[in-house]
Amino acid sequence: MAKDTFFRKKGTINAGGKLIDLTAPKVMGILNITPDSFYAGSRITSVDDALERGAKMLAEGADILDIGAYSSRPGAVDISEQEESDRLLPVVEAIAKNHPGAILSVDTFRAKIAEAGIKAGAHIINDISGGQLDNDMFAMAAKLQVPYILMHMKGTPQNMTQLAQYEDIVPEVISYFAERIQQLTSLGVKDVILDPGFGFAKLQQHSYTLLNRMQELDIFQLPILAGVSRKRMIYHLLGTTANEALNGTTVLNTVALMKGANILRVHDVKEAVETVKLVQALSAAGD
Repeated sequence: MAKDTFFRKKGTINAGGKLIDLTAPKVMGILNITPDSFYAGSRITSVDDALERGAKMLAEGADILDIGAYSSRPGAVDISEQEESDRLLPVVEAIAKNHPGAILSVDTFRAKIAEAGIKAGAHIINDISGGQLDNDMFAMAAKLQVPYILMHMKGTPQNMTQLAQYEDIVPEVISYFAERIQQLTSLGVKDVILDPGFGFAKLQQHSYTLLNRMQELDIFQLPILAGVSRKRMIYHLLGTTANEALNGTTVLNTVALMKGANILRVHDVKEAVETVKLVQALSAAGD
């Protein structure tokens, strides 16, 4: 891990009154309540299926469950706020009821959905749009006083691929974060987590450059979430599919941890937990 900067980062976040220690990397399991997510193996279409998948992830060591009902893959169909709510809230409520100790995040860019998700039992807002797709999102995060995951993206899931143009992606991402962190902190949001947004409005080379230089985001001294799980940046490079991208995911998760990632957002919890343990052992051996 990036030892020269790692321990200067904000070390904890407050999620639902529980302090989460991020000096030891955490694993976030993905629960996609969608029929069209890019990785077919992650699609969940019922509350019972979500409960079963969530219970399995928690048993395998997931620290957080990230529940989303709006597919954000490139070119995904835009669904209404009502449809997103109808998919999302019953799952949040069911998992919160059946696993009261679990930390849950809601993956949404809509402020009203975020509010409803937190009221239903979630603890964290995970916003792919960085507040760009709903002007009320930052104020809502401040009102709810919950951790907010700030991701870098241009445009929308429907048009972001056409906007993947950068002169130098790392300083552009840093500038994007600097502006929004200032807005969030001025509103009173206390816990901000940064997500570079691998694959979102980024070509393959952009994502690899950003991963290779991810430690430069430590300038903000904030926790970093890395979400590379089974993404196109892996399977397109290898000439395979998302179904065959677990090994590549583990490789890049290892790199992300060594670059200072505090949270790994993954489809495959068991493998990610093992990766964290091994990288921590390697880091400890060098002390």
